[in-house]
Amino acid sequence: MVMKEIDWHHTPLHRFVPGSVHMITGATLHKRHIFRTEPHLMLMQSLLLDRLKELGWQPRAWACLSNHYHVMALAPEEGDLTHLIRGFHSKVSIAVNKLDHTPGRKVMYQYWDRCITFENGYYARLNYVMKNPVKHGLVTDAERYRFCSARWFRENQTSAFRRKVASYGYERVNEPDDF
Repeated sequence: MVMKEIDWHHTPLHRFVPGSVHMITGATLHKRHIFRTEPHLMLMQSLLLDRLKELGWQPRAWACLSNHYHVMALAPEEGDLTHLIRGFHSKVSIAVNKLDHTPGRKVMYQYWDRCITFENGYYARLNYVMKNPVKHGLVTDAERYRFCSARWFRENQTSAFRRKVASYGYERVNEPDDF
């Protein structure tokens, strides 16, 4: 019997490719706006970055919003994508429920991931993730949004690289983002 991998929107496959850049999108249950205040967003962002560092992932771009997040990160040579995200979702759920005095509330729903294999896709998705707060109408300049990597990117990358990434349109990037 031959088994096929089939992606299904309720249970997307999660493929880990060591040493590759992965783009991950996670969402809250029923798209609820649980991370609606600065303390909530700061909590999400710090736990996400801490979890990446803890497991040896190198962040490339991220955006934390009230009901979802996007992150692009370089995977370590050894690891597990599911372990990374389940741990993050567990920690952020426990922490936000403590903050909101809602123990046991189901917070995170699902995540989708993609291993980035094409250079053009990499640059377009970097731009997409950093501009996500603009896409969702939260700010007009992503660098003014404290819970994404746009300002960090400006401060840590060369102007030539920033221009290159900005030159890649992100409008056609096909990622789950109907939040």
